[in-house]
Amino acid sequence: MSRIYLSPPHMGGQEIGYIQNAFDSNWIAPVGPNLSNFENELQDYFEGNLALALSSGTAAIHIALELLGVKEDDEVICSSFTFAGSCFPIIYQKAKPIFIDSEQKSWNMSAELLEAAIKDRVANGKKPKAIILVHLYGVPPRDFDEILKLSHEFEIPIIEDAAEAAGSSFKGKKLGSFGHLGILSFNGNKIITTSGGGALLSKDQSLIERARYLSTQAKSDRLYYHHTDIGYNYRMSNICAGIGRGQLEVLDNRVTKKRKIFDRYFNAFKSINKLEYQIQSEMSVSNRWLSVFNFNRGPEFRDELIQKLESSNIESRPLWKPMHMQPVFLKYPGYLNGVSENLFNSGICLPSGTTLTKEDQKRIIEIVLNLTSS
Repeated sequence: MSRIYLSPPHMGGQEIGYIQNAFDSNWIAPVGPNLSNFENELQDYFEGNLALALSSGTAAIHIALELLGVKEDDEVICSSFTFAGSCFPIIYQKAKPIFIDSEQKSWNMSAELLEAAIKDRVANGKKPKAIILVHLYGVPPRDFDEILKLSHEFEIPIIEDAAEAAGSSFKGKKLGSFGHLGILSFNGNKIITTSGGGALLSKDQSLIERARYLSTQAKSDRLYYHHTDIGYNYRMSNICAGIGRGQLEVLDNRVTKKRKIFDRYFNAFKSINKLEYQIQSEMSVSNRWLSVFNFNRGPEFRDELIQKLESSNIESRPLWKPMHMQPVFLKYPGYLNGVSENLFNSGICLPSGTTLTKEDQKRIIEIVLNLTSS
């Protein structure tokens, strides 16, 4: 049986034309027409937010922290239930991550714990410099309005980590458009890809221009190389941007397909006892980047299910291991309630690629149902 991957890249058909045009015109260098056009097309898709295409989502978060003036010994609040790329840049800045656990429904940052953390840090004379808010697996937080209110009340800017959430929306507005700064990832496993890459979003033109300067080695506008700031080699290449242009054209179609994949899983599993899944609010539309479920049967069951799927040449994975449980972050504070730890111990990511056929999905569902019924 052919391999079923978790979330493989899927070309839309037009990418090769944009790439060929770059070759034909010899725009192989890092900048070029594809890069400029991709940024303009992202701006259109994200409802007027200016876009800067970068080498990764992690690079985008790093630049965002620079723009907000995060420095050594500053504190930055971050979702604990996420991939490490969300918070590694805090360490790049020699700042201190403060981890916030999840609420039970969407599995995203808890507004209740966020408020407690902010008040506690402020009371101790250490007001956080930023909040990195993750839209986990493409689902907006159930507490989104409350989180935005806390950001405004305490004047702490949000870096909106929409790495997994391209195409998702809240109250009809695209995720990545709510924060002071938004970030996207176009890694190979994301809903759309540029091979590797990311983007920074903001309505503030001065921030985007500053980010453009920093991400191109902070070169001053002179005839010779002149540097007054430390810069980074973080810009996306013109070739990768060509891939992104073709991918962006099919993003909405991908969202529709991903949501149908999730619905088929959910309809097959909904009668399973103790089943948990990410519940989106009535104001949200999730791209359902990955179909993730918690069968609440502990790590032994989760590992057995992963092994059963693997024996049928099907890739699956545990949910993210929370950052507060990671060896590299154990010394940092966390405001915890046990939700993300339970999800990590029991939850599983099932194949969710847009090339997944109904027949292949039936194979996966059958394996899950057989094991959960035994």
